[in-house]
Amino acid sequence: MAIKALNQRGKRYRQSVEHLPKAPVTVEQAIPVLKKFKAAKFDESVNIVLHLGIDATQADQNVRGSVSLPKGIGKTRRVIAFVQGNDIETAKAAGAVEAGADDLIKKVNDGWLDFDVAVATPEMMPKITRLGKVLGPQGKMPSPKAGTVATDVTSAVKEYAAGKVEFRNDKGGNIHAVVGKLSFAEGDLAANIHAFINTIRRLKPPTSKGQYVKKVTIHSTMSPGVQIDTSHLDVIETA
Repeated sequence: MAIKALNQRGKRYRQSVEHLPKAPVTVEQAIPVLKKFKAAKFDESVNIVLHLGIDATQADQNVRGSVSLPKGIGKTRRVIAFVQGNDIETAKAAGAVEAGADDLIKKVNDGWLDFDVAVATPEMMPKITRLGKVLGPQGKMPSPKAGTVATDVTSAVKEYAAGKVEFRNDKGGNIHAVVGKLSFAEGDLAANIHAFINTIRRLKPPTSKGQYVKKVTIHSTMSPGVQIDTSHLDVIETA
């Protein structure tokens, strides 16, 4: 981190930086470091950032998807469903805060965005394409690749309400995601982190050349990042 940017941080953050490991460590070694850094009165989220060796300007090298982590992420999410007919009541019964067709499309198009995830059935996609300019910048546009376009409305709503994690690389080839809470047991956080990393590894684009996972860091809401030793990633597997 640049000296100027570091000096703009709080005293506790700067002290945490001084105690970062001098070299990348394993996931199991990194988690206790994060827990020692705890600076907030609330239960901080634990985030992961992976820098991938992809060319993000090439569509066939973009990495996008979703994953249900084995230990959850410690929070529920507000889900809406673009559906019609009997699926409206089915989606609401599954936990959707709003469900509908033309009426819901108009509500969102008029600026209502008080939700975390939008799911849709395949037959609704032609109708909601006009919401691309509204939902796209928010990262909330339903997509088959992300798993938010599904025929099984009940499963889709329940999974995302329970905290199913969506991810996609940014323009720099980085993927950011929440993998739990700082209050989680160390073993639970490790299971989630390994599961997420392995999911990304399995999605390596065939056209991506050279080292795929180039850098991995984990950090809590208020802490600096702890770098993970990527040399171990090829041998880490989870059940």
